Amino acid sequence: MPQKDLTAILEKLGIAQLNDMQVAAMEAIPHRREVVLISPTGSGKTLAFLLPVLSFLQPEIIGVQALIVVPTRELAIQIDQVVRSLGSGWKCAAMYGGQSSSKDKAELKNPPTILIGTPGRIADHLRRGHLKSEHLHTLVLDEYDKSMEVGFTTEMTDIVSALPRLERKILTSATAKSRLPAWVDMREPLELVFESDTEERLQLLVVPAVDKMQSLVQLLYHLGTARGILFCNRKENIRQLQEILDQHQLPHVSFHGDMEQQDREKALIQFRNGSYRILLATDLAARGIDVPELDYIIHYQLPDKETAFIHRNGRTARMHASGTAYVLQQVQTSLPAYLEQVQTFRIPAADSPPPPTDMTTLYISAGRKDKISKGDIAGFLHTIGKLPAEAVGRIELQRESTYAAVSRKQVYSLIALLNGQKVKGRKVKVAEVE
Repeated sequence: MPQKDLTAILEKLGIAQLNDMQVAAMEAIPHRREVVLISPTGSGKTLAFLLPVLSFLQPEIIGVQALIVVPTRELAIQIDQVVRSLGSGWKCAAMYGGQSSSKDKAELKNPPTILIGTPGRIADHLRRGHLKSEHLHTLVLDEYDKSMEVGFTTEMTDIVSALPRLERKILTSATAKSRLPAWVDMREPLELVFESDTEERLQLLVVPAVDKMQSLVQLLYHLGTARGILFCNRKENIRQLQEILDQHQLPHVSFHGDMEQQDREKALIQFRNGSYRILLATDLAARGIDVPELDYIIHYQLPDKETAFIHRNGRTARMHASGTAYVLQQVQTSLPAYLEQVQTFRIPAADSPPPPTDMTTLYISAGRKDKISKGDIAGFLHTIGKLPAEAVGRIELQRESTYAAVSRKQVYSLIALLNGQKVKGRKVKVAEVE
């Protein structure tokens, strides 16, 4: 029977204590039918709503009891990973566009207790009758304002109207100015608002540029081995910058909406595990993705809305860490009204690119469905691959595959040793992720 107390969960996560926002959410959500939680990106909202949601689940009931609706596929994957990391024992699943709907349908025949998904995919399963709602008592709309921005009003309306037995609704956002949508039908919501202290920890620097691309290259040379996200407004700009960065020996991965879902996931894995230091992205990466603390972000182009600017900056200077946001400003162009009293930054001379990272990413063709654990993969790399502990980095399990960061210097000999060998009795394919 899946049960685990709060102390055991926090110990498993390596968290000494909850922050003030998480404590307030834990105290309020069990006693209110409608809660709106406003807190900055990176402050721990996912854990804040998941912990009380777990306490509502009933082990004797077979069916979806909690539905978490998110605006992006990446956020669905991230929350799914967080649920699994809690080790609570509850079955969960993430469903979103870009993966097989038939696999979702099969999984819903033996339904998870916690279902996470994007509006389009969840609405479709409800309309087709694949997702049954008779036991569904808790609805979480994570980053609900983003769902409003990207045109999911019809889907969200259909979802809410298809859940007649809801006992509680939890909405979250990183933006305090967001209005509540009419379709969520909130009667007397309790609002928990926690202000951002990002401005106190974020250094905002404007870089005057005669030639923006050349200034960008010089800035990245100067930043060296630091890790960060380079933001553009449009996918076309990303394609242009890809060529420039390649020409100047600045390895990077890209992340935008035109990419296949599998390629987007691989890009984030490679960025998370340190195979690449630069993520070249649209605002799709401004929130709802799982990345570690960053040293900087660069606004190659400024967004039209201040809220988007805030969300971008929220990727660095998270929690108690500090960070720097650079704005590349074309000379003789004006800054938007939301940027006032900014500090100018002159790029120090830097003539060469930083050295490549020490790690690269290895693909292994076995995952959770094969009952493979991270420990199994680590043992496989150490025992058969003969890698010392310091040559193995982050290991990420997916349903049908695993990605592991390994020493770049040893990858080719490693593949020769591992490819075709067995992990827990299963022969696997092993390759470097390009």
